[in-house]
This record gives sequence, structure tokens and C-alpha cells, in this order.
Amino acid sequence: MHDQKNLGLKPALLALTLALMSGDLHARTAARAAPRPQPVAAAAAAARTPGYNAQRNAYFGDLHVHTKFSFDAYIFNVRATPDDAYRYARGESIRHASGYDVRLADKPLDFLAVTDHSEYLGIVPAMNDPANPLSTVPYAKDLFGTDVATITRAFQRVAASIAEGRSLPELFEPSTSRAAWSEIKAAAERNNQPGRLTTFIGYEFTSAPGGRNLHRNVIFRNAQAPDQPYTAFDSGQDPENLWRWMDALRLRGIDTLAIPHNMNGSDGTMFERTMWDGKPIDSAYADLRARNEPIAEMTQTKGTSDTHPLLSPNDEWANFEIMSTYIGSETPITKFTGGYVRDALKTGLETQATQGFNPYHFGLIGASDTHNAAGSFDEKNFFGKVGVMDGTAQRRGSVPAPGRADWAGFEPSPATARYSSWGAAGLAGVWAEENTREAIFAALRRKETFATSGPRIRVRFFAGYDFPRALINNPDLVRAAYTRGVPMGGDLLARGRRTPQFIVWAMRDPDSGRLQRVQVIKGWIEDGKTREQVFDAACSDGLRPDARTHLCADNGATVNLADCSVSADKGAAELRTMWRDPTFNARQHAFYYVRVLENPSCRWSTWDALRARVPPRPDLQKTIQERAWSSPIWFAPTA
Repeated sequence: MHDQKNLGLKPALLALTLALMSGDLHARTAARAAPRPQPVAAAAAAARTPGYNAQRNAYFGDLHVHTKFSFDAYIFNVRATPDDAYRYARGESIRHASGYDVRLADKPLDFLAVTDHSEYLGIVPAMNDPANPLSTVPYAKDLFGTDVATITRAFQRVAASIAEGRSLPELFEPSTSRAAWSEIKAAAERNNQPGRLTTFIGYEFTSAPGGRNLHRNVIFRNAQAPDQPYTAFDSGQDPENLWRWMDALRLRGIDTLAIPHNMNGSDGTMFERTMWDGKPIDSAYADLRARNEPIAEMTQTKGTSDTHPLLSPNDEWANFEIMSTYIGSETPITKFTGGYVRDALKTGLETQATQGFNPYHFGLIGASDTHNAAGSFDEKNFFGKVGVMDGTAQRRGSVPAPGRADWAGFEPSPATARYSSWGAAGLAGVWAEENTREAIFAALRRKETFATSGPRIRVRFFAGYDFPRALINNPDLVRAAYTRGVPMGGDLLARGRRTPQFIVWAMRDPDSGRLQRVQVIKGWIEDGKTREQVFDAACSDGLRPDARTHLCADNGATVNLADCSVSADKGAAELRTMWRDPTFNARQHAFYYVRVLENPSCRWSTWDALRARVPPRPDLQKTIQERAWSSPIWFAPTA
């Protein structure tokens, strides 16, 4: 049992939290808080907004944005506020820390959450205020300026305390943090515009034991939020204590959910088979986690957490935006099991089949994790992630140092090597009736969500047994799919030995590349072991999946590295099909999720080099295939 100090809770709240851990109250809380299937129109707000659609619209947003109130963003010379983040989301210009303007222009976001780190929230800005006593901390002056080496040393001092799970006593100033939190909440309230821009109150819980990433973004359903966030310092770095705190809030009428991210930087600890105390995962743990973490962040600037080539050696597209070191460190990641989404989904199947519960039954979103108050979602308009640290092409290692015309003798610094491996962010997609807090939060809860690597690819995924074959081209497709089947994020129960049908549908972003293929990724249990396979469900350019490999031939799309132009006559604007699993076994637990691949296009580093009129850096990948992922659908056999 955790003691009161580690929980970081007041006595009354501690008593309530301990009660939650007992059988009767836990069961009642689970019944109240656990996700439930939603009728199609149940999540709509009382007063419908323009664009309301009972069959649900695709909305794109970012639930992982940092502003000056985050200790690291301020150290990176970022001075943008939560209001600036919301202005950027609406399509307005804001100032980058490196001295230029950034803007989404004609592609504003539909929803946004500012998620500043709860640890040292607002403290570092206060250290730069001569009128604040925190400015007298001996190393305060080293935190500010433009010299990267000085900034880095200062950052490491503060970051080390987070990795150790101990708050620096000289930086403990609760009133400053509460004031920053009040401003974050107020900004979300004054910028929320139902039907145009939905804003959520949120923060980041920054647990990083030994530097391994166990971070979560905590998103509140509405304006109801506590007076201060619950931090990794409060929790003893234990995410289970965060979930118990969230349960206790829910009993007070404050609903929230947590979103784990950068499991690829957890060194195998995000999706373990044991609890924090080392004991095997049990059903109570599975319920606690599922209730509080219905979705996970699949992709963001610091890499993609779908799978790793060593975990999925037969998946030729597994090597996408892979991060090889701890976050902000040169420490290599050596353990991949427990650190990637597909592996976790397979672990969940195993525990479901053997023990009757699934701790890893979650949906998927993307995000930016920008520390500029602005995500750069477009490869050709990438402006970095961490303020002045990577705000220019030279600093992120995509262009040689000033005065050099080639890469002869180039040796990237450890920081530059990290920055040059990063991607141009991701986006969260949801299917919701309207652009309101109520509808979008309900979509997150039921896991009708999808992730993209940046483009606004729309993907829909349904499973059922009674879809007419002609339905795939019927204007009534979506209504019938909801009526006769289950959408992404749902569970499909066996119906005798019938083989399910899957509706797979992807639509390109008109401002991005054309689609090359749509795949269904399957995981299942066979002979007591977890297995996986990638199936191409639909191919572009009239191609069909091979009957033996179940994969499409390459469609021949190319990229001209001289100007980043792409094949104009290859790929599809839309791919949709009715798919059946050729390996289906009605006795096997399984999950299915969709992965959409665009044609190849230039990576951001190639765009940087093109603009600077220098050759692309030879050791960096020149092109990428942007993509999207649906949340899974789980198949449950009858006993």
C-alpha cells in the first residue's frame, strides 16, 4: 500500500482514494466511470452547432502543446502563452522563439489542449522576473539567453530532478504554480468556441524514472478542474497513483482521461506485464488503467510508437520515425518489448485469453508535443519543436554550418543528432457529431479516434456480419455501418463461426500526397503465442493484393529530390473496400487496426536542404511515407 506522502493527497482525499481500492466502492466507481458503448447521436451537446452530423464528422486537433509555463519551453527561450497557442490553432500568426512568424494559415485546427508540464509549472518564468524571489536562485541567470551550451547545462539541472522524482527545494513555490494553472484554465475557457475551436483544460504528468518516459497528458472533459494539477512529484512517479487521483476526481464530478505518449522512449516500461510494485498485472489494475487511459499517443515529433523493426521483422514499413535514445539523452534504448503499441495490444490479447482481462485495450491519436505553442504538421514547413534549440535548419542539422556548401567533415553534436531524427509532428483525429467539448470528449472515451503523422488523412473502420456487398459504394454506407456493425475502438463478438466483414475507408488530405495503399494490421493468439500480420486491403492504381503475400505491388510513385516534386499520375484520392480476414479463426482472440500509406514525399530535412541549395545530408532519410492509423477493433470469441 502506498503511504500518504507518496500519494501526495490531503487526508480526506487519501481516505477516499483508499476506499476506491476496496472492492465495493471500486466496483461502483468502475460501473460509473468505465467506458460504455455510445449510440450514434448520444454525445451531442444540448444545443447543436452548425455542421452537426449524426453520422459524425472528422475533426483534427492537438492534445499535446507546451507554452512558456513549461519549464523546458521557457528555457528554450519560448515566451508564447496559452492564448498564443489558441490563436495559432485558429490560423493566426504567432512569433517563434527564433525570431520569425509561424502560422497554420487556411488550415486551422478543430480542437486543442495546452498541456504544460505540471512539474515546476510556471516556476522558470518567475525565475526570470527580478521582482520575484525565485530570481535570486543562484543558477537562475544561467537559464535565460540564446547561448545553446548555457541553456543546455541549465536544462539538465532541472531535468535531472524530474528523472530522479525529487523536486528541487529552492524551486518549490506552490502559489506561483497555482497562478500559472489558473491562467491555463482561464485561457481554455475564454478561447473555447463551440463549432469553431474546441479547447480543453489539460496538463502533462511528467514521470520519468531514470529518464525512462512514463509521461501522460491529462485532459479534462469540461470547465470542471481542480485547483492544482497532480504531479509526478506528488505520485512518487507512479502512474497508478495518478489514475487513483483521477478516480477520486470523478467521484467529485470532474471527469478526465490520461494519454500516455512516447512509449518508444520508455525503454520497455510503458506497457509492462507487472504493476509499479512489481506484482503481476491483475484485473483491478486493468480496470483502473482502462477507465483512465482509453487512448494512447501513436505518433508525434519525437517518433512513432506503432512498432519497431525488431518487434515486427516481417513488416517492411515498421522502420518509420524510430527514436533510438532516451528523451533528451544519449542513453540508448535497448528494450523494445513493452515500449510499442502493437506489442502492447498483443500483450493485452494474451492476458485476455489466459486471465480474462485486457490491460491494453486502448485507441490511438497523434499529437505534436510542440514546445513552441505551435505544431508544425507539414514536412515542407517544419520549424522545429524546442524553441531556439532547433528553430533553424543549421541547429536541427539539416543544413551545414554557415559558410559550408557541403557535408564534408560534418559531425553532428548529440543534440543535433536527436533533432535531425525527429519528425514533423502528428495530429489527433476524432469522429464526433459536432465540434464541442461534449462530443469530442465522448469520442475520445469510446476510442473512435485515429492518428496521422501530420496530413489530414481521414480513415474510417467498421466491423460486422451483415453488410451487403454493394454497401461499400452506397451513399448510405456510414449510417448502415453504425447500425449493423461496430466502429473503430469497439469490440466485435463472435457470431458462431461466421467470418466478419470490415469496412476500410481512407481519404487523402487534398494538400498532401495521394494514397498508395490501405492496410489492415492483425494481431492474434495461436497455440498460446501472439502473432501478427500485415494485409493490404486496398491498392491504388488498379493494383490488387497478391493472393499469397496479401500485399500490393509498388505503384511506381517517385520523388524528384532536385525539387521535391512527386508523381502526379500515381496514387488515389480515396481507397475503400469490404475486407475479410483470409486467416480468420472464430476461436482466436484478435485485434485489427488500419494503417494508411501515402505515396513517398520529401522529408522535412530534404526540404530544408532544397531551400538552402545544398545537397541533403547523406546519412538522413531523404523521403518518407506519411500515414494514418485507426484505433483497433477487437474480436472476442465465444467461450
